[in-house]
Amino acid sequence: MAVERAVVAIGANLPRADGTPAIETCRWAAGRLATIPGMRLIAVSSWWESAPIPPDPRSPAYVNGAALLEGETTPEALLAALHAIEEEAGRARPYPNAPRVLDLDLVDLGGRVREGAPPLLPHPRAHLRAFVLRPLAEISPGWVHPVLGRPMATLLPTVADQAIRRLDEAGGKGV
Repeated sequence: MAVERAVVAIGANLPRADGTPAIETCRWAAGRLATIPGMRLIAVSSWWESAPIPPDPRSPAYVNGAALLEGETTPEALLAALHAIEEEAGRARPYPNAPRVLDLDLVDLGGRVREGAPPLLPHPRAHLRAFVLRPLAEISPGWVHPVLGRPMATLLPTVADQAIRRLDEAGGKGV
């Protein structure tokens, strides 16, 4: 196995069972990413607030961010580790796009293209979501979509109309 960089999108819009707010769950999850065997946490973006997609008036706004990891893993092992962290946080999956206490999506793993068995790589909707691209642009501004061949600079304008705002100015990039 070669050393590869992984991009993980982090999101939440519900408090945990103990009342922990979504932003604290996201910060906690970023720390848990550093414990994935074979991987090292390189960077974490600022935290952003975004409206649910698709729009849902019953769903609170999301807190979103992204993390950059580096190491040796397989797509299956990394996806299993992300699901284990979600489960530890108390994630339930009652229906598609349901509000959640934590959502960890594998956006990219070393530029791999993978169809069929999970995880699909790159994440099939990452390039359509400001809540993925804005945080990703902070931690990997030179990222190029592995299928579309489009750099971040051409992807960001396509999501400019989506409601999103930065929650903190400090960011926490220096991991």
